[in-house]
Amino acid sequence: MTVTEKTLQDLQFPTILETLSGICNTDLGKEKALHIAPFKDRDVLFAALRMTSEYVSSFQNNNAIPNHGFEAISAEIKFLSIEDSFLEPAAFRKIAVVSETTNLLLLFFKKFEEYYPALRAMSAAVPVTKEIISAIDNIVDKFGEIKDNASPRLTEIRREMNTVRGKVNQSFGTALSHYNGLGYLDDIRESFVENRRVLAVLAMYRRKVKGAIMGSSKTGSIAYIEPEATLKYSRELANLEYEEREEITKILKMLSSQIRPHVPLLLQYQDFLSDIDVIAAKAKYAVRTNSVLPTITEERRLFFREAYHPILYLTNQAKKEKTFPQTFDLHQDKRIVVISGPNAGGKTISLKTVGLLQLMLQSGLLIPVHERSETFLFDRILTDIGDNQSIENHLSTYSYRLKNMNYFLKKCNGKTLFLIDEFGTGSDPELGGALAEVFLEEFYHREAFGIITTHYANLKMLANELPNALNANMLFDEKSLEPMYKLVLGQAGSSFTFEVAQKNGIPYGLINRAKKKIESGKVRFDKTIATLQKERSKLEKTSQTLKEEEIKAREESQKLETINAKIKQKLENYQELYDSNQKSIYLGQKLQDMADKYYNNKDKKTMIGEFLKLVEMENAKRKKVASAAVQKAEAQKIKVIEAEVKVAVEAIRKEKKEKKQKAKLEEKPKPILKVGDRVRMNDGKSVGTIDSIEKNKAVVNYGIFTSKVGLDVLELVEAKK
Repeated sequence: MTVTEKTLQDLQFPTILETLSGICNTDLGKEKALHIAPFKDRDVLFAALRMTSEYVSSFQNNNAIPNHGFEAISAEIKFLSIEDSFLEPAAFRKIAVVSETTNLLLLFFKKFEEYYPALRAMSAAVPVTKEIISAIDNIVDKFGEIKDNASPRLTEIRREMNTVRGKVNQSFGTALSHYNGLGYLDDIRESFVENRRVLAVLAMYRRKVKGAIMGSSKTGSIAYIEPEATLKYSRELANLEYEEREEITKILKMLSSQIRPHVPLLLQYQDFLSDIDVIAAKAKYAVRTNSVLPTITEERRLFFREAYHPILYLTNQAKKEKTFPQTFDLHQDKRIVVISGPNAGGKTISLKTVGLLQLMLQSGLLIPVHERSETFLFDRILTDIGDNQSIENHLSTYSYRLKNMNYFLKKCNGKTLFLIDEFGTGSDPELGGALAEVFLEEFYHREAFGIITTHYANLKMLANELPNALNANMLFDEKSLEPMYKLVLGQAGSSFTFEVAQKNGIPYGLINRAKKKIESGKVRFDKTIATLQKERSKLEKTSQTLKEEEIKAREESQKLETINAKIKQKLENYQELYDSNQKSIYLGQKLQDMADKYYNNKDKKTMIGEFLKLVEMENAKRKKVASAAVQKAEAQKIKVIEAEVKVAVEAIRKEKKEKKQKAKLEEKPKPILKVGDRVRMNDGKSVGTIDSIEKNKAVVNYGIFTSKVGLDVLELVEAKK
C-alpha cells in the first residue's frame, strides 16, 4: 500500500504508533514501533498479522511466551567491531543476557510450533548458538566481575593478593593496638585514605608514630598515618593490583577477539528480540481495544461490522463514557457512500474510522471490529480531511482542495479507497457543488471505493441516482435534535439547518426571513429529508422494541419446552412403574393360588410342580426378551409408548375420568362359564381353556401348564361351540 504523510496525519496514524511505542519494553522496540508503515508485500503482511494474532492467543493458553526484555547492546557491538578493542566485563554480561534470552525464545517456538507457527517460521531464520554464552560465562560471573579462574596467572595473582592483604591487616592490627595503648590515637582510632587503611593519630603525637603521613583532618587535629610495618606490604599489594589489571586487560582482549566474529549474529539477535517486543506491543494494544483479525478476501468488499475508532474508544474508556460502534458495508454494487446530516453528528469520525482501521490492518495491526468482518487490500488510500489551508504554499482552502483533487484524479483506480470530508466546500455553493459532482462521477466511473461527507443537496441526489452509490446519514433524535452517533445506510440526511437554529434561540421571525431568501424547492427538499429522518428514527426505536419482545417470547417458549420435557419424562417413569407393578401383582396372584391350593389339599408335589412351571415360564420369557426378535419388538413398543406420551396431558386426564365414570356404572351380568370355554384372567393376557369347575374355582389349561383360578377373576373370551 502507498500512502502519503498527509494521509497518515489525517487519519491520526502517528497517535496509534505513539501508543504502541509506549507499550514496548525496550528502547529499540519503541523506536521500531514509531516507524511502522503499511506493508507493500502481501505475504509479509499476512505473516505479521498472524504473528500478532498468535501472540494475542498466548494470553489465554497455558504456554505463555517467555520474557523477551533486554538491554540494547548497539554501542557494545559498534565498539567491538573496532579491531584490537576490548569490552568491559559488564558489557559482556549484557551480550550474554541477549544471547540467553534469544536462545530461550528460539527453543520455545520450536517446541510449541503447533501453537505459534508464524512466530516459529520467523524465528527459524535465527540460529541457536551457545558459544557466546559459554565463552563469556568462563570469564565473567553473573555479577559482571572477572572470575578468579579466568586464567592460571590471574588465579595465582589473586591468591598472592589475598595473602598480602592478610599480612597488611595483621601488621596494621599490631600497630593499632600498640599506639592505642600509648594513647596516641583519636577516638575513631582508624580511617581509610586513598583506599588504604591508616591510623587516626592526634596531631601532637604524629612525630612519635613511625610511618607515612597520608593526610590530615580539616581542623588539623588528626594526622592520618600508615604504619611503617604496613607500608612494605601495601607496596607489594599495589604491585600485585597492577599485575591484576594487566592480566584482566589481556583476558578481556582475548575474550573480545573470541566474540568479535559473532557480531553479525549479535545484531541478528538484537533485531529479533526488538521485533518480538513490537509484536508483543501490538498484541497488548489489540487486547486493550478488543481487536481481532478480520477475514481478508480477494472479493472487492469492505465489511466492518460494529467497528470502533480505537483512539476514541480508549479515550472514552478512560473517561468511563460509552463509544458507539458503526457498521460499514462497501462492495462492488455499493462502493461509494455519501454521508450527510448536521455537524457534530459523528460524520467525520465515521469517515476516519474506516480509513484508520484499513490503514492499521495493512500495517500488521489487529483492528476493533466484529470477528465476522471482512475486507480486501487496497493499493492506496487518499484523504482530504480537516483544515486544508496551506500556509507554507500560500494556498487558500479551495485552491488547496482543488490541488488535492487533481492528485486524486491522477492516482484514483479500482484499488483505491478515497475519504473526503465536507466535499465541495470552500467556494460558491452552486459552482463548487457542481465541480464536486463532476469529481464524484469521475471517481465513480473509475470504480474506486470511497466515503465522503457533505451538506450539498446535489451530491445527495447524485448518490441516489448512481446505481453503485448510496446515501447515508447520522441519526438524530427528532425531539431533542441530539446526535445518536449511529450511521444508517440507504438514506440521505438533512442538515437540520433551521431546526438547529431555532433550538439555539434564533428568533423565529429571522428564520422565516431566511427561508424566503432561498429557493422554496430547496427548503421543501431539506424538509422532506428531515421528515424522513424523523420517521427513520421512530422506526429504529420500534424495531428495537420488537426485538426485545421477540427475545422475551423466545425465552418463554424455551421455558415451556423444558416443562413439557419434564412432564414427558414423568409420564414415562409412571408407565414403567405401572408395568412393573402389574407383573408383580400377577406373580403374587399365582403364588397366592398355589398357597390356597396347598392349604386345601396339602399336596406338596402338585404345589412344587406348579411352582416350577411358573419359574420355567418366567425364565422362558426372559430368554425371549434377550433374543433379537423380542428386542426389536420391545423397541417398537417403546416407540409406540413414546408416541402415546406425546398426547396432551388433558387427554390423559379425560381418559382417567371416563374410566372412573365407567366403574361407577352398574356392572353388566357376567356370563356363566362352562367347561370348554376359552377364558383369561381380568388383569392378564394369556388365554386358556376350562378343563373342569369345582365349586367357585376352575382348572384352566394353558397348554404347557394348568392353573386353578377363581371364577370371579376370569372373563369369557370365546364360548364353547
